Amino acid sequence: MTAMEAIAVASAFVAGVLLPFALIPILRRLGVLDVPNDRSSHTVTAVRGVGLTITLAVLIGFAIIWWGGPRTDGPLLPVVAAIAVAAATLGWIEDYRGVSVGWRFGLQLAIGALGTTAMVVITDSSWWWVLVGALALTAYINVANFMDGINGISGLHGMTVGVFFAGTALLDDQPWLVAPSLVVAAAFASFLPWNLGRGHVFLGDVGSYLLGATLAALGAAAFLNGMEPGYLLGPVVIYLADTGYTLLVRIRTGERWYAAHRQHVYQRLTDVGLGHLASALTVTVATALCAGGATLSVLAPSPGQYLWGVFIVAVIVAYLSSPVWIGRLTGARRGVGTRDK
Repeated sequence: MTAMEAIAVASAFVAGVLLPFALIPILRRLGVLDVPNDRSSHTVTAVRGVGLTITLAVLIGFAIIWWGGPRTDGPLLPVVAAIAVAAATLGWIEDYRGVSVGWRFGLQLAIGALGTTAMVVITDSSWWWVLVGALALTAYINVANFMDGINGISGLHGMTVGVFFAGTALLDDQPWLVAPSLVVAAAFASFLPWNLGRGHVFLGDVGSYLLGATLAALGAAAFLNGMEPGYLLGPVVIYLADTGYTLLVRIRTGERWYAAHRQHVYQRLTDVGLGHLASALTVTVATALCAGGATLSVLAPSPGQYLWGVFIVAVIVAYLSSPVWIGRLTGARRGVGTRDK
């Protein structure tokens, strides 16, 4: 990594730490607040929309990389930045004024389609990937939004996936991906002190849309540029598994799958006694294990690939069932209290 790229990563972190001091009072005056209800995992009114600062932090980092460093793979990074800005803007409108489900979904598809079209042109890939990319970007924007329900989870996810993307980019000879991935990791890491402290601030849809769109766009760009897909899928598989599993359960029980709820695995972990940070760390550890397993699977010879595949499946199953077995452990520890009832 060049000196300018290191400056970009550091600048993204510093901007993410400092900008909320200026933005939070403005959001309070605008009334951009999250009031808890029966589906919330928090109990106090919080300022939402602080993802605006993370958006600016990411863009500052990307701009420094683009203007100050070598451009090894054409204008892929500006396309990723454009997708991030478009998704974050839509998320901010949702935070501030609200957008109907139909318009929201349609605009997400449009962002994904236009962004993937630009990537296809740059990488000279098949036009069939436009449809796949539009659906994948839309899906992961919503996955990140669904999973942003407890303190720390999105900051840790952005940091973890960004670090793994950067590391595997080095292994797969994708040097252009290293610094942008670390910028994303640094920007979302900078939100953790605010989100986990006593400031009671949330990313809001602007931040969760940014998270999903940026990670999906970086992954799509890297894939179309020839990166091994296993490197890209490993870090996001836990988020996909949690969302997919919860969706299937809700459809099977006849619930409105698109309605707000708190039935995700990470939310049920808080119901069985884990705090927000412990639940978020459980998700993060499972994510890191799957990302590490996927990396080793790509690097391993043929028999080892299957073994690492089994390991990843085992981690996913353990995570999806974690509310049950963790609930039993916490229940056992609180057994005296249970008997006193």
